[in-house]
Amino acid sequence: MGSCGAKRSLTAALLVLGPAGAALAGACDPAALDLRGPFGQAHFSVEVADDGAERAQGLMYRDSLPKGAGMLFVYEAPQHAVFWMKNTRVALDMLFADAAGRVTRVHHGAVPFDETPIDGGAGVTYVLEINAGLAAQIGIAPGAELRHPAIPASAAAWPCDAQ
Repeated sequence: MGSCGAKRSLTAALLVLGPAGAALAGACDPAALDLRGPFGQAHFSVEVADDGAERAQGLMYRDSLPKGAGMLFVYEAPQHAVFWMKNTRVALDMLFADAAGRVTRVHHGAVPFDETPIDGGAGVTYVLEINAGLAAQIGIAPGAELRHPAIPASAAAWPCDAQ
C-alpha cells in the first residue's frame, strides 16, 4: 500500500490559468507538475516518490502541505494502486493516472490517519496527492492530463515539449 503525509513550503501559490491561458513556465522541471483539463491549467510544486521506500513513506508524519504543493508517486509499470492514510496528518485528494498521465480516478478528501484502503483502480502509473478540496475547487476530474518529466514523452498525453 502507498501512504501519505504533507509537504515542504512553497513561495508561489497554486497557479490556475483559464482555458486560453499561456503555457506554463518550467513545464519540464522535475520539481513541478502541470495539469490541464476543461478547467484550464494548474501548476504544482511536487516532490517525487519513485522508489519503494519513498512511496511507502509518502507524506506521512508531516504537519502541513502548502496549497500549491503535492507529491507525485511514480511506478515503474501500470498496476492496481491502493493507498491509505496511516500516519498521515493532512487531508488529501488523490489523483490516479495511467501511463499516459491521464487522470482515471479522483479520490476526494482522504481522512488523516484512516487505514481504510483507497482503491485507485487498475492501470495506475502515477498518483498525485494534493490538499483535500483542491481537486473540486479547481475542477480536476477524470480525463485531466498531467505533464511531468517522469512521464515518457513517447507515451504522454501531454508531453513536456508540448505547449
